[in-house]
Formats: sequence, C-alpha cells, structure tokens
Amino acid sequence: MISNLRSASGLTIPPPIIYLGALVVACALSYLSPLPFNLDGLGRIIGALFIVLSIPIMPPVLARFKKMDTPFDVRKGAKVLITDGPFQFSRNPTYVSLTLLYLGLGLVFDSVWVLILVLPVLIVMNKWVIKREELHLEAVFGDKYLDYKSTVRRWL
Repeated sequence: MISNLRSASGLTIPPPIIYLGALVVACALSYLSPLPFNLDGLGRIIGALFIVLSIPIMPPVLARFKKMDTPFDVRKGAKVLITDGPFQFSRNPTYVSLTLLYLGLGLVFDSVWVLILVLPVLIVMNKWVIKREELHLEAVFGDKYLDYKSTVRRWL
C-alpha cells in the first residue's frame, strides 16, 4: 500500500486547473449576468495588492522542490518532506499564492462572481486536494509529517 502511495496521492487534476476553471466560470457568469463591486477603484487597488503578494511566494516554493529533487506535480508521489522556506509558515504556500492571485484577479476585474466562487474552490481544495495530499504524506513520512502538521498551519 505504501509503495502505491509513494507513487501518487491519487489526484488527477492539477490544483491550478481548479482555480483556472473557477475563474473561467466566473468570467462567463460575469459576462452573462454582471455583478460588479463598484468600489470606486479601491477593489482594484486591493486586487492588485493581492496579485503582487501572490507572485513572490512561488519562486521559493519551486526552488525548494527542485533543490530537494521531489516532484512539484501533486499527481506524483513526494520523495522528501519539505518543511523549510515558505513551508515553515504554511503547509500549502502554493495554494495560498493561487488563492491570493484568484481573489486579486476578481477584484481587479470587478467581479463579484469570482468572490462567490472562491468558497467552492476552497472547499474542493480542502476536501479533495489537501486531504488527499495529507493522507499521502502521512502514509509516506509518518510521524515526521504528523509532527510538522501539528506545528504548521494548513493555510496561514
């Protein structure tokens, strides 16, 4: 069983596709039935800030995966448990970055639909993506992962 878990966490869709899919649906809904924020530019400023905050998270995440020679693709099994760099602040810095980017785009494009759909995105991420990853990491790394999990938050 563990050898199978080492090969993959059971996920078939890369998480960025989940965010992108929700963004496409939100854009379609915005086109068909616009729901603007009408925040007089404040939403766009906050959105741009979220986008700017999301960008510097990814390079150190990708660098850690490369340095540790473990796959970044969640559909492949983890070889190493990464607990330093951005992972000392969040067990899922990639998803924090994607969520900030997603929310930022919604605010910049003045779309309430993007913000409405963030809840289903986060539910999917928590229940079907992160839960599977956590089970995989627990099976592969055991107590080492459980210790890490008990000291570092899932999101922030």
